[in-house]
Amino acid sequence: SHPLLCPPGIKCGGVLSAPSGNFSSPNFPGLYPYETECTWLIVVAEGSSVQLSFSHFELEYHDTCAYDYLQVYNGAARDRGNLLGTFCGHSPPPPFSSAWHVMAVVFRSDRHVAKHGFAAAYKKDACGGQLTGLSGEITSPRYPESYPNDAECRWSIGGASGGGPLTLVFADFQLEGGQGCGFDYVALFDGPTVAAPRLGRYCGSARPPRTVSSTPHLLIIFKSDFNIGGRGFKAHFYSAGECQEVFTTIKGNFSSPQYPNFYPNNLKCQWSIQLPPGYRVKVFFLDMELEGRSSLTGGCDYDHLSAFDGGTENGSLLGQWCGWESLAPVTSHSNRLLLVLHTDRNTAKRGFSISYVGVVPMNVSCTRTDFHIQIPVQSLAQLERKRIYLGTPSCAAQVVGRNFKIHTRFDTCGTESQRRNNTSVIVSTLYIDFSVGDQEDIHQYEVQCEPKRKEASVTLIAGPDPSRLRQAENLVDAQQWEGEVIDAREIKSQDTSDIVFISICILAGLLMVIAVVGLVLL
Repeated sequence: SHPLLCPPGIKCGGVLSAPSGNFSSPNFPGLYPYETECTWLIVVAEGSSVQLSFSHFELEYHDTCAYDYLQVYNGAARDRGNLLGTFCGHSPPPPFSSAWHVMAVVFRSDRHVAKHGFAAAYKKDACGGQLTGLSGEITSPRYPESYPNDAECRWSIGGASGGGPLTLVFADFQLEGGQGCGFDYVALFDGPTVAAPRLGRYCGSARPPRTVSSTPHLLIIFKSDFNIGGRGFKAHFYSAGECQEVFTTIKGNFSSPQYPNFYPNNLKCQWSIQLPPGYRVKVFFLDMELEGRSSLTGGCDYDHLSAFDGGTENGSLLGQWCGWESLAPVTSHSNRLLLVLHTDRNTAKRGFSISYVGVVPMNVSCTRTDFHIQIPVQSLAQLERKRIYLGTPSCAAQVVGRNFKIHTRFDTCGTESQRRNNTSVIVSTLYIDFSVGDQEDIHQYEVQCEPKRKEASVTLIAGPDPSRLRQAENLVDAQQWEGEVIDAREIKSQDTSDIVFISICILAGLLMVIAVVGLVLL
């Protein structure tokens, strides 16, 4: 949809569909024209990839490439999630390998200062290449058909902005075997060249172990000899920094790669939250903007965030979201929760920001006059008993056997009587102080009892940093144990009803006084 601004008679941009080819800036090797915009769309056979390289490169220089520039896209142009890089000056772009069968190159010049431009070449089905994304997939040539003999492929992964150590996972692996892997093999190096430490050399049909580099670079070499092949391999890589994280602390926060800037396309990122046994994980969505729902199916068919109970994608699905949504918190049923972000080949958005907190395992019960609270010591093994208290620090827990216990009457420990849904309930706040040094970290749970029914419930009301959580809606939703689910807005309306009730009582009292005085005067 962007016009080609070339002067008449100058060839500029177009669709390149041959298996290989060359293209260059207008007038190359002469000076390129002013006020020019060209887009080349390289399209090769489905299932193939594109390898792009530059033999000459000279554009007007600017520190942010604001004047003349060349952009390379991993797919269709003008989608920021596909952008592999913007280049200008005299340093040529590195070689690029596309993640699928489409690649786009955009060249633009302004109205001042022309240079000699660039010359580029591309070819399909490149064996190996330079991969710079936060995540991606590589396969042996012709996979899943048998790979060719006498092949040698090199994939150099790394160079993504903000990228951390790289993780490589093999989903499928079948090569010719042999002692010492001297025939066909895959070799992994902890850096950009074979001079880096070798991480492993593999062959046969046993999948190599998950490999993590110690640098933001990883070199993969595949080599086959003159006979006997196999199905080959399929592997997935991701940057361990932004795209793959494991959390074991009681609370934390994280966001999509490059948030609040647009996330990259073609991602599969995982965040695993693993808490001590007995805990549950409560996730708060502070901000979320992903590609929207499919107009055909109404589902999250493009980019989506999924939550799984139990820590693996085989666990039960707690929810799947896309588009721009304000979401209520989600709580796991176990001590592990997995969040997975899938993005497709185009249309990136801002992404998401998330906080989570561990819901402490506890048993709350009540009689008509007392609260009974019990928390396993192993769940709070690092805490002294005085850091767990009901209402005020003077009502701290006692250690009885393997549990912290609080047993207190309703007329102590900051308890108060309220009316909710026209029912009298007793309410107090349980504090668990995880603070370390100057870092205050106090989690609060509302405990509630309905004395007539002897039913108790507990609700996490403050866990993650309140200043972050104020951005989210529906912050107070109940963690149900033995009673009703409480809603924050409901509480507000009930508090208001209490005020109205008291006001009516006062008004009625005044009317009675006036009536009595009237009778006396008569």
